[in-house]
Amino acid sequence: MNTVGRGVQEIRIRDESSAFRVLYVAKFIEAVYVLHCFQKKAQKTSKSDLELAAGRYRDLIKERSR
Repeated sequence: MNTVGRGVQEIRIRDESSAFRVLYVAKFIEAVYVLHCFQKKAQKTSKSDLELAAGRYRDLIKERSR
């Protein structure tokens, strides 16, 4: 998911009724940071979900650079 941020990965989970996504980054030694989890409502991931995860990724990078 480089559209969200460098090193961001995605876990896809399906059950009989729906699909879910977890966007996370695991490139830092101290933790795995979950950026966003959501239930898929359409085939394509919504722009708002991608923007939310990207904003959280930017905040994480900013916080780590202090």
